[in-house]
Amino acid sequence: MLKNTFIHIPGIGSKIEQRFWDSGIHGWDDFTQNCPIRLSQSKMDTVASYLEESKQNLKFSKPNYFSDLLPSNQQWRYFPEFMDSSVYLDIETTGLESWGNIITTIALYDGASIYYYINGQNLNDFPNDIRKYKVIVTYNGKTFDVPFIERYFSIKLDHAHIDLRYILASLGYRGGLKSCETQMGINRGDLKDIDGFFAVLLWHNYKRTGNQKALETLLAYNIQDVLTLENLMMIAYNMRIKDTPFYKKQLPAPVLPEIPFDVDMETVDRIKSSNTP
Repeated sequence: MLKNTFIHIPGIGSKIEQRFWDSGIHGWDDFTQNCPIRLSQSKMDTVASYLEESKQNLKFSKPNYFSDLLPSNQQWRYFPEFMDSSVYLDIETTGLESWGNIITTIALYDGASIYYYINGQNLNDFPNDIRKYKVIVTYNGKTFDVPFIERYFSIKLDHAHIDLRYILASLGYRGGLKSCETQMGINRGDLKDIDGFFAVLLWHNYKRTGNQKALETLLAYNIQDVLTLENLMMIAYNMRIKDTPFYKKQLPAPVLPEIPFDVDMETVDRIKSSNTP
C-alpha cells in the first residue's frame, strides 16, 4: 500500500489521492508531469520531488521518513514494507505517572520471538535490544509507553511508531486495548479479567511474598498484550485497505505463538479476594 500512497506529500489530501487513483495513477511509478489530474505546476513539482525522496527512503529502508509525514491514523500504510524490522511493545508499571513509579515488566514480540524484561533481573537489557528494530507498534504508546520508557531509562526512542489507538479509532473502535479486543470479538481466556490495575497488584504480591506464580501471571498478561497487537495490526490493516482499490493486498492472519507462562488462577482469586471491600 505504501507505493500506492500520495497523502504523505504536503498539499495532497485524501480527495486528491482518490483522484489520482480514479485516473489510473495507482502508484508512484504511474505519476508523470503529464498526468490527467489538474494541479498547479508548483504542486506537480512538489509531488515529483517527494515521490523521488519516497523511493529513496524505501530503497534504503528508512520508515521514519513515512512515519513523520503520515497522520497517526494512516501509519498502517507503511507496515508491510517494514514488517520484518517491526516489533510489538507493551510495558507494565506501578502507576500511570512516570514520576514516582517504575516499569515492572516489558514485553516485545517481533512476529517470530517473544522477549520479556523484568525489573530487578534483566530490565536494563531493554534499551540495547530495542535498537534492533526500526518500527515499534503499540496501543496508546505515543502518550504512555514511549514517554514512560524514555524518562525511565533516560533514552530517546527514535523509531517509526505505529500507534494502533489512532488507527482503530478511525475504524470506530475506541477505549482501551482490551475494550477494542472485546468489540472485535477477541477472547483472552483466563486473562480476560486481568487489567492494568490488577497487574500492579500482581507485581506487589510478587515483591512482597516472592510468589513466582504472581510474576508469571503478570508476564502472561504483558505478553498477551503484544501478541494481541500483532493480531489487531493485521485486522486493522486489512480493514483499512478494503476502502481502497488495493483490497487484494490484504495480509494473512498471524499464527501466534504460545505464551511461555500460565495464569495461576489460585493466585488471581486470592489477590482478588484480599482486595475486595
